Formats: sequence, structure tokens, C-alpha cells
Amino acid sequence: MTGGGVDQQVLDLLPDGVVAADRDGLVTVVSPVAARMLDVDATAVVGKPLSDVLTLTDQDGNEWCAVNDPYGGLRIRTGVPEQPWLLPLGTEVLVTARLHRESRGGPVTAVVLTLRSGRGRERLDRDRSDLVATVAHELRSPLTGVKGFVHAILDRWDKLTDEQKRLMLGTVVADADRLSRLIVELLDVARIDTGRLQLHRRPTDIGLKAERAVEMLAHSTSRTIDLEVRGECVAAADPDKVVQVIVNLVENAIKHGDGDIQVAVTADDPAFVVVTVSDQGTGIPVELRRRAFTKFWTEGAGGGSGLGLYMVAGLVRAHGGTVAIDDNPAGGARVTVSWPVSHP
Repeated sequence: MTGGGVDQQVLDLLPDGVVAADRDGLVTVVSPVAARMLDVDATAVVGKPLSDVLTLTDQDGNEWCAVNDPYGGLRIRTGVPEQPWLLPLGTEVLVTARLHRESRGGPVTAVVLTLRSGRGRERLDRDRSDLVATVAHELRSPLTGVKGFVHAILDRWDKLTDEQKRLMLGTVVADADRLSRLIVELLDVARIDTGRLQLHRRPTDIGLKAERAVEMLAHSTSRTIDLEVRGECVAAADPDKVVQVIVNLVENAIKHGDGDIQVAVTADDPAFVVVTVSDQGTGIPVELRRRAFTKFWTEGAGGGSGLGLYMVAGLVRAHGGTVAIDDNPAGGARVTVSWPVSHP
């Protein structure tokens, strides 16, 4: 890597810092990003010992070169895995090293390190903490309901009428179903994040799946849920995911909207089956609509995990469909999702 060459130009454009040293442990190149991180002059440090330039320490004050000994140790080593280290000003960076050898088991001929800001890891740690808190909160409510009704039935079995027992057991089943849906939702969120979501597509009558979703939720709310199906609404989709999406959209409308809820399934577009779920609440401001599909986004007093619309967007887009939010002409919000049609 020589200054002014193509390699240097590429290093100048990299988002991570790069430091390279030769077989003698002398620095050959420092990228601009690395120079800013280490607070050094990229040109002036060329030719200096790597240990003098790489001013990284751990929490105990140990230096990177002393701990990892890049030119020593086992001769089969080819790199140093990513580790967190502290810059002179105390900022955390994640450091990875590649140890180059001209022959297997030979001496190290070059050391190349990458330095990446630790803010991404901090953000990931925060996301994980938020997820744990969200899961704990969301699971507590239905579990409390199940436990309370079961204890009431056991303690007062002889005093309860058959109708009271049936009502309590029905509530227990509803809370258990809610727990099952939440667990499936969390698993799908994890699969969407890691790119391992599996879909079992087949010709699916979206209208029938919408009817099933509405039936599942009708007994858990006093609000009226109106369903309209127009045309032959068959899409190439995973049936379970279709129900999951519609259930989430209707539950979202129940939590955050007012008045009746309208669900419409139409096949007016030759390429897509379109599902719209409308409420009569306060709606979602235009400037917040893109954020509504991000993880942990919540708005208003309805609460929730903040994962429902994120999962909806991930499932629909994985099918090749679209999702959007606009205003309900009758007031409130309208969420529209589309599913690619199924052709013979």
C-alpha cells in the first residue's frame, strides 16, 4: 500500500479505520479514519513502531500489542478476533486484526487492523435490553390473567356456576392464544432481523383468512369489526403469515383507534390483492408514518410492544408486497397491505 496509489484511495473511502504494519512491526499506512480515531498525523507516523502508533488500552490499562502479540504466539494464527478497546480519550472501538504469512507456519509479514466505532454495539445492546423489557412487559399481562382466573376457578369451584366457569375458561383460552401469538411474533421478528424468515407460499384466499382473523378478535373487543370482501382475492402467500398480519393490523386499530373498524379485501388491482384496515381514531401524522414500521415504535396511549407494525412490514415485504399508512376518509388511520396475486 503506497501513498497516492489506488489502495490509498480506497482506504480513504472506507468507513472503518485501517492501520497496516510490515514484517518489522513498522507502520506502513494509516487511513484518515484511523488517524482521527488515534489522534495522529497519518503521514508522520509512517515508519514508526506499531506499538507506538496503536495507542489502544483495555479497562486495566493494558496495550493492544502487549496483549495480542501479533508477531509472536502460535505460528498457525491468521488473525485476532474482534475485541473492544479504548482510545486515548476513552471512546470504545472494536478492533480486528489480520496476520499475513507468506507460508503456512512462517513468520508474520504484515499486520492489518481495522478499527470500528463501538457505537453500533452500544446501540445493539440497547436494542437487546429494550427487547427483553418489552417481552417481559407483554408476557406479564396475559400470564397474570391466566394465573388469576385459574386460581379463582380452583379456589371457588363449588361456588361457581357452569356459566361463570365457562366465561372464566374462555378468558383463559383467549389469554393463552394471545401468548401464543406474541411468541410467534417475537420469533418472526428475530427471523426478519437475521434474514432467516421462511415462507410457505401457496394459493391463499385472503378473504377467508381475513374472516378467520376477524373471528379470532371479535370476542375480545366490544368494538364492531366490519369485513368486506370484493372479488376473487387469491394471492401467492403463506396462509399463517396472512392471518398473522391481519390480526396485528386489527389489534393495532383496536388499541389506538376509536369507533368501528373496517377491514376490506379487494382484487381490483390485477397484480395484487389489497387489504385495508381502517379505524376512526386520531390517525398517524404524515411525518411519523415511516417511523411506524420501525422496531419499538409506539405512539399514543394504547401501549403495545412496538413490534407489531415492524413485523407486519417485514412479513408483507418478504412476500414481495407493499405496506403503507394514510388517512381514513372517515377520520383516523388506514393501513394498506398488498399481496402478489396467485396465477395458475
